Amino acid sequence: MNKKNREAGWTFMETIIVIAIVLILSSTVGYTAVRNIPRSRIAAAKSQIDSFAAALETYYIDCGRYPGEEEGLEALWTKPESAGEGWAGPYLIKKTPADPWGNDYVYRNPGAEGFPYGILSYGEDGKEGGSGNESDISSWER
Repeated sequence: MNKKNREAGWTFMETIIVIAIVLILSSTVGYTAVRNIPRSRIAAAKSQIDSFAAALETYYIDCGRYPGEEEGLEALWTKPESAGEGWAGPYLIKKTPADPWGNDYVYRNPGAEGFPYGILSYGEDGKEGGSGNESDISSWER
């Protein structure tokens, strides 16, 4: 075997170094992504609440009222008996999803602070109140 053929490929040590570099880079990216998951879930909940609010406004225009608490957000997907002939839904592109933590959104009619309705996610802990990642996310507080 001549010298030219021996130098044509990577050595075992070069391969180990490349693998180590790739592992270091991927672990850094993974850590950054995992660190941002709570913030992403909060943003997703706010976005879903905004989508529900837009659908509720369309429901109001069609039906002349917001769904009652007993009808809930489900009235945006399935026509309630009390909706009347004006209901032109569904007002969402799919059934009402759970919040990013897997809990149901809370719908209130009337809402807090003089609002006609309220939409609420209890956050990561699934309980009312809390702070940080466990704080509630609502349609009336931004």
